[in-house]
Amino acid sequence: MDFREFTLDNGLKVIMHKDNKTPIVVTSVMYHVGSKNEDPERTGFAHFFEHLLFEGSENIDRGEYTDLVEGNGGALNAFTSNDITYYYELMPSNYLELSLYLESERMLHAKIDEVGLETQREVVKEEKRQRYDNQPYGTILPETLVRAYSEHPYQWAPIGSLDHLNAASLDEFMQFYKDFYVPNNAILTIAGDIDYKQTEEWVRKYFSEIPKGKKAIYRPDIEEPKKDEEIRDIIYDNIQIPAIIQAYNLPPKNHPDAYAMEMLSTYLTGGKSSLMTKELVDKQQKALVVAAIPLDLEDGGIFIMYGIANMGVEPEDLENEIDVLIKQVQEEGISEKDFQKLQNIIENDLVSKNSSIEGIAQNLAEANLFYGDTEYINRELEVYRKVSREDIQRVANKYLTLDGRVVLYYLPKPQETAQNE
Repeated sequence: MDFREFTLDNGLKVIMHKDNKTPIVVTSVMYHVGSKNEDPERTGFAHFFEHLLFEGSENIDRGEYTDLVEGNGGALNAFTSNDITYYYELMPSNYLELSLYLESERMLHAKIDEVGLETQREVVKEEKRQRYDNQPYGTILPETLVRAYSEHPYQWAPIGSLDHLNAASLDEFMQFYKDFYVPNNAILTIAGDIDYKQTEEWVRKYFSEIPKGKKAIYRPDIEEPKKDEEIRDIIYDNIQIPAIIQAYNLPPKNHPDAYAMEMLSTYLTGGKSSLMTKELVDKQQKALVVAAIPLDLEDGGIFIMYGIANMGVEPEDLENEIDVLIKQVQEEGISEKDFQKLQNIIENDLVSKNSSIEGIAQNLAEANLFYGDTEYINRELEVYRKVSREDIQRVANKYLTLDGRVVLYYLPKPQETAQNE
């Protein structure tokens, strides 16, 4: 995948990828700020800014930001994780200059005032109600994180605390913006139907004037201590069917073992022909669904595995069967036939994630941010191909250890409690 890159004097990294097959272009900015950069007494700030920075700027009226994109045939979105906040616009390529202007306005002088804060507080409250509080099993991520981490700020989910957001002052929000939404903490990626020379001219026109951040970017330098005891708990939820959650701590995102763990998760629960789906859902019919999610984070994530029990199946029974299958992989590894199939799945997944201009823009930025080299996007498949069957068996033994994991049982609330609510 061809690309060009340069860095402005203010520290903004710029990546350009030219693809003239269709007349569209994606303009994106990845800020190296997520929930881990927050004050423990002011969680939820990074996610809150994901919403707040659509409010407009000194030169763009409230609500006009979205209208300027969608009114010209484009689409826009954003997301926040524990490590990053990402914004993008997909536009007809003749509106590239407009997209660059919009992102420069967001970075230079976003509109942060009491009206916007109150508006977005309500938006975030509603999102929390819909995605967490009122969603069956919706609290799995925050309930798991708070137990999987004792020291590192990964212990809270990006949604954060509504109490913290309500208590925060306008000055605190302004300071967060000044600290993190600066060019030396961002990667600007432009991918699609572009001319390299013209694009670079526009980038310099709209972004060169933005001043560099005045102080060092806060990065938590906290190493999560290794757990040597299992943590168990019960969560009572508005559900009818119990679920079992297991979480194991992982190495940093760019650690060599991360690739083998990704392949292991695919082998265990990735699709209908995966080991646990075939055994626990199809054959034994002890689970309605099983899934493994390797949450690979910059400073060390967690491998979350969950199963929703079939009717009449006790969670203990399902947990035991999950453990049996993990032990099977630890002791026997995987067959050559399964390994070949696994390699094909991984290769197909990598091709798929770079099959759209949106995917390419995001993956170029992530390659630069997390791996320190944009060229990584062209080496990723090669790295996966170096993973052996022995590697997969080794990481299963190294990281899926029963003595340092988190186990949660999600059980239906007692009928009396549920009725009172």
